[in-house]
Amino acid sequence: MNLEAYKNRASEQEDWAPGWEAIDEAFDKLYRGQTPAHYGTEIQKRAMFGGDDYLDGYSIYHSPHGYKHIVTYGMTELYVEEQAYGGEWSRWGYEMTFKLKEQSAESCLWSLQMLANLARYTYTKERIFEPFQYIAGNGTSLHIGAESAITALLIVSDTEVEGIDTVHGKVDFIQLVGITQREFERLKADATLAPRLVELMRKDNPFLVTDMNRTRSYL
Repeated sequence: MNLEAYKNRASEQEDWAPGWEAIDEAFDKLYRGQTPAHYGTEIQKRAMFGGDDYLDGYSIYHSPHGYKHIVTYGMTELYVEEQAYGGEWSRWGYEMTFKLKEQSAESCLWSLQMLANLARYTYTKERIFEPFQYIAGNGTSLHIGAESAITALLIVSDTEVEGIDTVHGKVDFIQLVGITQREFERLKADATLAPRLVELMRKDNPFLVTDMNRTRSYL
């Protein structure tokens, strides 16, 4: 789509969200015919209107492999923005994903606040996340109020959805993977162990699904 076609589409369709459509299309290829559970943030709480929510929404897909696959909307340019047209990267260049071993979308809702906090960190601190980085917690369960050995996060490229090219630039999908406190401490001592940890985890868990009931540490 050239710039003229972009402008024409924008003038013809007031609510056009090309970035949002591109994310949906990427996931529709994996989950053909599926309508995900979608959760939007309250408009008045969004950062563009003076609030502190930097994400506009989340979709939760059900994988045939038995887990929920969550994707964010808001780390990239979602709406019409002529200045963003043709850029190398769409805003921060990625959306976040998270795979949870859960049977219902409602059981995953706690993780949306976690994703919102990570988005807020990137926007306010101007620090992006990249594969093989780790994110510290506070030493307790990622799911506040629920006991779990999963206390921190490791970042990988999404194991199923590849990056895409959009009218606003490239968009990658980075997947957050829950890790134990022991795994986190090992990574903190030697960050070069991250690829090894991923390799070990994938032997049992090829899609790197976060199971909040996991107690075994791979490092």
